[in-house]
Amino acid sequence: MRGYRKLCVSVIIVFLFIIACANCALSRVPVRDGDRLYMVEINRAEDEIRQEGETDPAGYRTLVNVTKLEKDASEEEAEDFFRSGGDYAVRIIDGAYYRFDYETDAGKEYDSACLVMNISLAAALLATIALMVWMRQKILLPFHKISSLPEQIAKGNLTGEIKESKSRYFGRFIWGLNILKENLEQSRAREMSILKERNTLILSLSHDIKTPLSAIKLYAKALEKNLYGDNVNKKNEIVRKISENTDEINSYLADIIKANSEDFLNLKVQNDEFYLSYLIREIREYYREKLILLGTEFEVGEYHDCLLKGDSDRAVEVLQNIMENAIKYGDGENITVSVEEKEDLRLVTVTNTGTPVSPDETAHIFSSFYRGSNTKNKPGSGLGLYICRKLMNMMDGEIYVKRLENGMSVTAGFRVQK
Repeated sequence: MRGYRKLCVSVIIVFLFIIACANCALSRVPVRDGDRLYMVEINRAEDEIRQEGETDPAGYRTLVNVTKLEKDASEEEAEDFFRSGGDYAVRIIDGAYYRFDYETDAGKEYDSACLVMNISLAAALLATIALMVWMRQKILLPFHKISSLPEQIAKGNLTGEIKESKSRYFGRFIWGLNILKENLEQSRAREMSILKERNTLILSLSHDIKTPLSAIKLYAKALEKNLYGDNVNKKNEIVRKISENTDEINSYLADIIKANSEDFLNLKVQNDEFYLSYLIREIREYYREKLILLGTEFEVGEYHDCLLKGDSDRAVEVLQNIMENAIKYGDGENITVSVEEKEDLRLVTVTNTGTPVSPDETAHIFSSFYRGSNTKNKPGSGLGLYICRKLMNMMDGEIYVKRLENGMSVTAGFRVQK
């Protein structure tokens, strides 16, 4: 805010300097004398004096007064006669001096121009000051109050509520911060719940597995020391007990696998309708400059616009995940987005050049935390395509991959709104 005050003072000083320079420049502009109308009227008045001996200044536009200096006038009267008192001209008529005092519109025009210019510049200065005061009250002060909120949210300070703003400039921004805070709170709560369930599961299973493992260990020692001799029935019973305990341990392992395979992302979709052009435009605008910087050729094929079913934001997220995989695991030469019409579907395909995954890996590429053999030394979690499949299923769409000779293609099929 201190810097803004300095800016306001600087603007006012610049305006005052401009006003001073403008007045100085205007004073140096040659003033027109109304096409020298006063000279014409002085000549007319002179002719009238020569003919009639006198003249009436009231009949002229520029003449104010006509004064005659008598031949026998004193020295003081002569000084008063020639003393400057405005614009005038002196003529000798029949041996006598006549002084013609006149006024032109040039001075009035100059004064009017100065007045209009100064009023205009002053009005511009006041308007600028009013605009800067308005910007301070409506934009800078509200922004100054909320400037620390993103930092607090990033540090994990999610307590308290962000007050809604009635400003049309920051109302949506505050609303977005509230949504972000709520999502982070939900994610934290879900994370804590998962950690609690996982710890509880581990403690429970460790306790439950301990019993059958101990029994198997005892049975194994009994067989090792041949405690039952040649008693076949007893040995068969021990083998059966070991098998039962093994099955019990397998059931616990199945519970662990089931718990890890359950949906842990808690994805939400609001199915509505959106235009195909919106989806393509978002992807084109987001990745055009990025791929130019990476030196990757980016092409978007032609398509016919139509309404699609689904969540527009989630649809963009799906294509963004596919594009990120194409950038990350492709060779960086070419990425193409094409659209194909197929019955009630619009197939949006992202194709990239590079080394494809092996045929055996294609069936697992949409599994959670699965990463193919072509992802070595490249960051990633193996969740991108898994999330894409979940979202497309929730939007009643389809998604599949295809191996190419020199790359891969991932196709997302969106339902057409009829």
